[in-house]
Amino acid sequence: MILLNSQNVSSPVKAFDAAVTVLLNATGDYAAANSTRLFATGEEAFNPTAPTIYGLTQCTPDMSPADCRSCLGGIISMMPQYLSGRQGGRVIRMRCNFRYEVYSFFSGGPSLRLPAPSTPAPAPSPINVTPPAAPPGRSKNKTGVAVAIALPIVAAVLAISTVCICFLWRRRRPSREQTPSYSTNAEDIESIDSLLLDISTLRSATDNFAESNRLGEGGFGAVYKGILPDGQEIAVKRLSQSSGQGMQELKNELVLVAKLQHKNLVRLVGVCLQEHEKLLVYEYMPNRSIDTILFDPEKSKELDWGKRVKIINGIARGLQYLHEDSQLKIIHRDLKPSNVLLDSDYTPKISDFGLARLFGGDRSREITSRVVGTYGYMSPEYAMRGHYSIKSDVFSFGVLILEILTGRRSSGSINIEQSVDLLSLVWEHWTTGTIVEIMDPSLRGKAPAEQMLKCVHIGLLCVQDNPVDRPMMSTVNVMLSSGTVSLQAPLKPVFFIPKSGYYSTVYSESYPTASQSTGNGKSGAMSPNEVSITELEPR
Repeated sequence: MILLNSQNVSSPVKAFDAAVTVLLNATGDYAAANSTRLFATGEEAFNPTAPTIYGLTQCTPDMSPADCRSCLGGIISMMPQYLSGRQGGRVIRMRCNFRYEVYSFFSGGPSLRLPAPSTPAPAPSPINVTPPAAPPGRSKNKTGVAVAIALPIVAAVLAISTVCICFLWRRRRPSREQTPSYSTNAEDIESIDSLLLDISTLRSATDNFAESNRLGEGGFGAVYKGILPDGQEIAVKRLSQSSGQGMQELKNELVLVAKLQHKNLVRLVGVCLQEHEKLLVYEYMPNRSIDTILFDPEKSKELDWGKRVKIINGIARGLQYLHEDSQLKIIHRDLKPSNVLLDSDYTPKISDFGLARLFGGDRSREITSRVVGTYGYMSPEYAMRGHYSIKSDVFSFGVLILEILTGRRSSGSINIEQSVDLLSLVWEHWTTGTIVEIMDPSLRGKAPAEQMLKCVHIGLLCVQDNPVDRPMMSTVNVMLSSGTVSLQAPLKPVFFIPKSGYYSTVYSESYPTASQSTGNGKSGAMSPNEVSITELEPR
């Protein structure tokens, strides 16, 4: 995908294009060879009409340095053909992308700085500082005196200005770092300017949001399939006017998804905020979400053991990136089957970041007075006390593993007599050695029993009551990939979803929510499975 800045450069086009190419190649080299995250930013001085050019290159973290540089080289070579003379632009491929602008659009300092091009700009006409009526003998003396006086003054002014700028920059910088919450500053808004799409393009792509193109209903609105003019298939999330996701939540999702690059996270293609519409455009996932296949008796047969293992591993890698490997450190807070999409190869991609929270690197947990998420996937400390951390996502992942293995929804039945919590059911069969009996019928006799038991074991470790007892996602990935790692015995999980089926009544009687315990009179914002919260409050 190619995105253009609508403004053209006023300086010589060839010189500007050459400078951009040099900058992008330099940042590409740095990203591939000198950055563990395969990411780099840079700036290059140019000329008075465009003082500085800013660039960014990035590859998905799973690529090798050589593959990353090759991918970047391919898209950088497209710059002269498609972006010539533009003040800015962006080229996005599935596994790498670059962007450049004549303004700073990334946070923090650049990875590298390049000097101005070797060809100097035309020098300004010299200023005659010699008094016109001075005698020849005294002219040189007066000129020397003037220069001797002027130079120290200019140097002093520059030094004072530099000190003041550095002082103000250092004072402002900690305030941003000490508040790791959703950012709505100009840098973040500019970072998504290049993703803006026209409403007419999306109406045409979706046949004016025809019902035949409707893929389903998300937590905040309907999702439609569309095809862009270049043939790319897309999924358009159309936020309803009555949706609880307002402009703030929309900006949260935009800023988060635009900054995240991983093959197990859904990729944001564009956004439209015209004619009172709020539209998010994502890459299209042909196999839709896990729940549409996993809980369908016929379609679930498509998910053989190999595909289920691939899905579990992919979700684990995506969560590790969010928690430990990405610069932002994000807690998803609403991980569930309907928020994990599958591409044509059944590669899982985590989606729906509307409830996600940025997490400070120096803090291990947070407390909220408004519990949001999906009932059945929330950890007990989050649902009961409003305490959330990356271990809250680990709990949700554990529930998800057990659902993928058993083909059963967590507390899926609403029959008062027959409803049995999935965690209770799995624990009962785990302790009696009959776990194979509750595995998905389509897997029986077709999956290695040892591997199946290992995955159940990992799932139970993830849903333990105490967050400290749950493993980090990096540890989970080691457990999943290694055949020699010994696993500790899991502890009995907390069954905070009762058998009665009366979710809200029994829950409120047994465990006060964070909001109730603080005495504000608000009920906990929890929902049954697959029904996400749509009524959010400022937090």
